[in-house]
Amino acid sequence: SDVGVRGRTVSFSSLNCPLRVLNDVNKHKNKPSTWSSPIPSPASSIQISSHPVKADETKNSSETQIVHGYLSSWSPAVNQENTVGIIGGVSVLSTLIFLEKLIWWSSRDGESIPFIVCSDPMLRQETYKPSMKVSATSCYSSSYSCDSKKCNLSEVDQTQVVHNLRRQRMFLEEGGARCIVMPCHLSHVWYGEISQGCKLPFLHIAGCVARELKEARFKPLEAGCGVKIGVIATDGVLVAGVYQEKLQNEGFEVVLPDEATMEHIVKPAVKSLSQKDKVDAQNLLRVAIQVLLVRAANTVTLASDELQGLLPYDDPLTKKCVDPMDSLARSVVRWAKSAKVHSDKNCDDT
Repeated sequence: SDVGVRGRTVSFSSLNCPLRVLNDVNKHKNKPSTWSSPIPSPASSIQISSHPVKADETKNSSETQIVHGYLSSWSPAVNQENTVGIIGGVSVLSTLIFLEKLIWWSSRDGESIPFIVCSDPMLRQETYKPSMKVSATSCYSSSYSCDSKKCNLSEVDQTQVVHNLRRQRMFLEEGGARCIVMPCHLSHVWYGEISQGCKLPFLHIAGCVARELKEARFKPLEAGCGVKIGVIATDGVLVAGVYQEKLQNEGFEVVLPDEATMEHIVKPAVKSLSQKDKVDAQNLLRVAIQVLLVRAANTVTLASDELQGLLPYDDPLTKKCVDPMDSLARSVVRWAKSAKVHSDKNCDDT
């Protein structure tokens, strides 16, 4: 039977345009399927602000004032205790993939999780636009590859990117979200700044991976060593320590590809994929995974949008890998169930 999933998609066009909420009810079978972006129609769009906010009206305003300027004339879009707010990532595709996974994992138990998605197309432009406004503590020597393009983090106006993502987070909070998630590896480089001041649960994608691996109770493959977890990701994410920190906090040893593996295997795999040579990309990824497994990694986390889903589902190496988006989706489902039970209990008590 089909399972209905209630969701609202929010898109930021620019600061001088009103925001719109798209109310879209989708039905999906109990297995993953291909998503396409919903096309807004006048009948399904709800204009939030009564008039456009001009750029010169907001240039001296704080983030909170900007958000409240948009939201002053409306009530929360969703008013349920288990509503999930989703901050769209640099790659729209990664957001859609996460939504598909969220629906897949929630539908297995017949659940219907209300969610709000906020995606700003300007985020991608800001991430790829060189800027001189970079603090010394925010510079990274390596680059992040997204959609086969280079994004050098040392050239990104990270202050503007954080401002953008915080604005999306506050919009979701005002819209009725009770939990925030960010299905984007790169955005987690700034997780600390984005989550600052957030009073809602804000799930960290690497934290979700680490907790699930802890629950798996792996045994060390080498005597005298701890459990090792391999991580294959793009350089920017690795340098930022997004996954290393969370995994090490749970007691794992982290195994990363060495420089030769990155230069001659991982990066060429991404390049082959961009050139539509899927077979070559798959073979290179298999080699990269094997390199980490030979170094006694119990499992390998594929923290890369490009490499996720590249290997066939029935490939033996797929079973040796962890997809962080799956971990995040499962964590959201667990949170939503807990929030719903708590809400139902409160209703029964009253």
